[in-house]
Amino acid sequence: MATEEVSFWNTKALDKMSSEEWESLCDGCGRCCLHKLEDIDTGLYFYTNVTCRLLDCETCRCTNYLQRRTLVRDCVLISPSDSDQYNWLPITCAYRRLAEDKSLEWWHPLISGDPETVHEAGISVRGAPLAKLLSPQNSWKTISSAGSTSNVPGWNEI
Repeated sequence: MATEEVSFWNTKALDKMSSEEWESLCDGCGRCCLHKLEDIDTGLYFYTNVTCRLLDCETCRCTNYLQRRTLVRDCVLISPSDSDQYNWLPITCAYRRLAEDKSLEWWHPLISGDPETVHEAGISVRGAPLAKLLSPQNSWKTISSAGSTSNVPGWNEI
C-alpha cells in the first residue's frame, strides 16, 4: 500500500509528472469511456449506457489504447495541460480530483495497492448494463438515479 503523504501525486503538479506517473493515475473505472450528454442550458453532463467500442467492459480498459485516437475519431485524450477542462470527468476521477486539490479515494489502486478495489467499491462500469456504440440504432439511455447505480458515489455526478 502506498503512503499518500510521500507519494508523487501529493508532491508533483500534474504537468510535472512523468508519463508513467501520469498513466498510473487512471484508476481503471472505465467511466471516461461512456458516452455523455451535455445539457446545453446547465452545462451538466449525464452518462449514458453506451460505451466506446474499444472499452473492454470486464477489465474496464481500452482494448487498443495506443491506437485509440486513430480508431475512434472522437476519443478525448486527457492531458495535464487541460486540467481546467476536466469537468466532464467523474468527480471520482484521480485526474479531476488532483486538479481540484482533492486527495485520492481509499479504493484508488495507488492507495489500496490493489487494482480490484475500484471494482469492489462499485466505482467502475464493470457489471453495469452497457451497450457498445456500433451503429446509430443504439439507444442513448441515461444512467440516472432510478438505476441500480444510484448509490455509487459520483456515478451521476460529473
